[in-house]
Amino acid sequence: MDFISYRHLFQQILNDPNPPSPYDDPHYLNYTKLNWARQERWLKTGILNDELVTIIESIKDEQLWTIITEPWCGDAAHTLPFMHRLSDLNSLIKVDYQLRDEEPFLINQYLTNGSKSIPKLIITETGNNDVKVWGPRPAGCQQLYNQLLKDNVDMEEKKIALQQWYNADKGVSLQKELITLLSDKGKIF
Repeated sequence: MDFISYRHLFQQILNDPNPPSPYDDPHYLNYTKLNWARQERWLKTGILNDELVTIIESIKDEQLWTIITEPWCGDAAHTLPFMHRLSDLNSLIKVDYQLRDEEPFLINQYLTNGSKSIPKLIITETGNNDVKVWGPRPAGCQQLYNQLLKDNVDMEEKKIALQQWYNADKGVSLQKELITLLSDKGKIF
């Protein structure tokens, strides 16, 4: 699906008086509402990195950006808006949003330490077997997350800490990692 379809799905979930699982759980639904607001905020206020904009605009061959996500994903709410805005800068970039929890279960090919962590950005260049992968979160945020797990911090505290990290970072770390990803032939996990 494209970004418009993804946003439409997001809105259907939020407006459904009897949303499907897992959104029928009030905690999931509330978190999804927060994610919508976060996504909207970054779409409007996120500042794009000039160096990254230049790299994106200079892409000369078609690329397919597959983004594996779900509306309930807090990390996606903070990163997808930047990916969307960047992909809009070059018509050679085609984007396909795939849901983690629906067929074809593409996430199974892009596990993070054995887990189905999202979001994932997979970049495929036409006619080239090279695949570039980013996700599920910027390295600094991942370090924080790992420490929170190690310290056995409860889920609500984790959510708050990660939210604070993203708010302070303002998309800077994601974009620096995308500069590295798009400048090299390597993978970032």
